[in-house]
Amino acid sequence: MNTKRLLIVSMACLSTTAWAIEPGPASVQQQGTEQWLQLQIRGVVASPKLQTVSATERDLAMQRWLNSFTYPIPERYEQKVSGSMNGK
Repeated sequence: MNTKRLLIVSMACLSTTAWAIEPGPASVQQQGTEQWLQLQIRGVVASPKLQTVSATERDLAMQRWLNSFTYPIPERYEQKVSGSMNGK
């Protein structure tokens, strides 16, 4: 079973017919990302274990989402108020 799965994963990595972008000049990192996305799309490396969520977890997630609408949206964002990228 493991050998078969490894063969399927290897073949999926080599296949470029269904890439989201046309193959061409791309960084090594982008090529790796595209390969992982294709594996996800095809379900080749999907977990055999069913992922479930309890009713309590669903309720808490929904409540967090609903609470996100209570924060006011500012007219504009100011850099000095929100901080900076360089940590100063």
